[in-house]
Amino acid sequence: MLVIDTLMDAPLQEAIKHHQAPAFKFLMENGKYFPNVVSPFPTMSVTVDTTILTGTYCHDHQLPGLVWFNKKENRLINYGSHIRELWKLDLSRSFADILFHMNNDHISKKVKTIHEELEQKGKSSASINALVYRGNTSHYYKLPKLLTWFTSIKEERPTQAAKVFSYGVLKKVGRSVRYQHFWQKFGFNNSFSVQELTYLMNKGQLPPFTIVYFPDLDQSVHKHGRMDVKGIEKVDQQLQKILNVYRSWEDALKNNIWITIGDNGQAWIDSNRKIALIDLREILGSYRIMKLRKGVQPKDQIVLAVNERMAYIYSLDTNTLPIHELVQAVQNDKRIDVIAWKEGSFIKVRSGEQNGELRYSKGGEFMDTYNQSWLIEGDLQLLDMTVHDKQIHYGNYPDALARIYSSLHSHEGNFIIVSAKPGYEFIGEGSPTHVGGASHGGLHQQDSLVPMIVTGTHTAPSYLRLIDLKEWVLSLIV
Repeated sequence: MLVIDTLMDAPLQEAIKHHQAPAFKFLMENGKYFPNVVSPFPTMSVTVDTTILTGTYCHDHQLPGLVWFNKKENRLINYGSHIRELWKLDLSRSFADILFHMNNDHISKKVKTIHEELEQKGKSSASINALVYRGNTSHYYKLPKLLTWFTSIKEERPTQAAKVFSYGVLKKVGRSVRYQHFWQKFGFNNSFSVQELTYLMNKGQLPPFTIVYFPDLDQSVHKHGRMDVKGIEKVDQQLQKILNVYRSWEDALKNNIWITIGDNGQAWIDSNRKIALIDLREILGSYRIMKLRKGVQPKDQIVLAVNERMAYIYSLDTNTLPIHELVQAVQNDKRIDVIAWKEGSFIKVRSGEQNGELRYSKGGEFMDTYNQSWLIEGDLQLLDMTVHDKQIHYGNYPDALARIYSSLHSHEGNFIIVSAKPGYEFIGEGSPTHVGGASHGGLHQQDSLVPMIVTGTHTAPSYLRLIDLKEWVLSLIV
């Protein structure tokens, strides 16, 4: 399984049309192509990759986003939005979250990853550069000196991962020292991913299941926008190196099932900074917002967890700041297209763009495309849904009801979620910005739809959602 961060259908088709992606074209011509597979919400890689590996949305796997507030520990957790934010939150603690806590503690023990299930069945698996990798085998990192100088992290602490585990320069299977310098993100790049995968291939050591993560396209699309064909061309060159390990590309397909897939899309962002950036500190300026460097203080009322085009907004005390006040505050901004929160057993949805309210809960007379039943009342247009003969049909927000439900039930706390219209993204105290480029995190289909190419099997997942991949993948192996 080759997971290509921010692979999208439109630029892929454009690259193939202009003969810039021969490897992608070869895989498509020799397999099945699914242009619109639904990603979970929020559409951030750590949440998405956890869904791929566990076959669950975040209300089950409990990894709510790249940034979220841990009520039990009374602190904001950030797995790497920007070095500014990590530094303010405490670099040592942030890297401990990324390297140890995310996989070993924060992902629910009630769910099992593909790696864990295969090991229980006596089969091994490999994880190469994947952000989420939890398995049953203990591994130890080899930390770069730069990391030990700036943090208090020690090497004698294990992490639980797949049997074969590669994670940048910190843990590798090959012996090469290429593509691993600090200016190459310590090996968290496509070239290192390819180097590690081809090492296993050349040694004849590929296990029954291997997942490989390709991070580079994400940053390229952030900078150059949704139709970044040049970024696709660079990924294709990496795929060619993998296929060239075999005597012919046709040989590469004979003994392997290849699943080549994106993890999230990206929505375009306006080139005018004042228009593009939704500053939640301004919208909620009349309240006391937690400062990253100080952490939660006694008088603080709000915590912001900004995930690019989506954000969790927490009320630290609903007696003095009830949820409906937060909703009213953000509803005045027309750039926010989805506002949602829990109210008893129901979920309520409003918008800064439209009037009205939608109210829904699990179980009811309405069935959606994915055989999920719902009770729904109110304005369906808020989530661009239509209903015919009790059947729910989704528009701009695929699988919206289940995906919103999952994020609102993913962790403890009193909070609302907000998602931005295409063209805009949220910022907080130290958030990265992508003005004139593209960004993700949101509920919209631009963030949410990814392509998948499958060769070597005529089967497919039960539904075209990333949540449905795990069951299908296991059926191909066991």
